[in-house]
Amino acid sequence: KPFRLLVIGDSSAAGVGAATQSEALAQQTALALAHQLQRPVAWQLIAQSGVSTAEALTLFEQSEAHPADAVLFSLGVNDATSQVKVRRYIENIQQLCAAVQAKTGAQFALFSGFPPVHNFPALPQPLRFYLGAWAVWLDRALHTWTAQQGHGYCAIAATLGNASVADMAGDGYHPGPRIYAAWAQQAALLIAKRVNKL
Repeated sequence: KPFRLLVIGDSSAAGVGAATQSEALAQQTALALAHQLQRPVAWQLIAQSGVSTAEALTLFEQSEAHPADAVLFSLGVNDATSQVKVRRYIENIQQLCAAVQAKTGAQFALFSGFPPVHNFPALPQPLRFYLGAWAVWLDRALHTWTAQQGHGYCAIAATLGNASVADMAGDGYHPGPRIYAAWAQQAALLIAKRVNKL
C-alpha cells in the first residue's frame, strides 16, 4: 500500500527553478520518502506561482485533492513580500491546515520554514533587508505555532543559507535542483520519523 503525500504551495512547491519535476521539491521528496519508509509513495502536487497562504486555501478548495497520509506545505514568501501581519498569517495557516486535513484525512502536516530572503540576489538593497526581516518575523511565528499544534517544521533557512548563489535558479530568487534535493531529503526524513512513531 503506497504512502500518500500531498504537497501544497507556491512557486517553490511548483518547482520553479528546476527544469523538470524530477529535479523539483515534490517528486524528490516522494522518492526520498519511499527510500526512508521502504514502501511506494504516491504523491500529488497542488501549487501555483505567486500564491499567498490565503490564496492557497482557495486554490486547494478548487482542486480535486486525493486522500493523503501527510501533507507538505511550502508557503510564506509571498506573504512576506506582501507584508502580511503575523496574526493574519497564522490565522490563514490554521484555516488552510484544518481544511486540508479535513478533506484529505492527512495525519501529519509538515510546514517548510522560510528561506533566507535577506540573501536573495534578485532583491536590491534595502528591499532585500526589509523583506528578509519580515520573513524572519513570520518564520518565528510559524515555528512557534507548529510546535504548539504538534505539526512538523522543516527549517530550510539553514539548508538554503548554506547554499551558494550558483545553487539557486538563474533568476536569483528560486531554489535550483541542488537546493531542492537538500530540502526534499530534510522533509522526507522528518515525515519518516513521524510515520515510524505512529
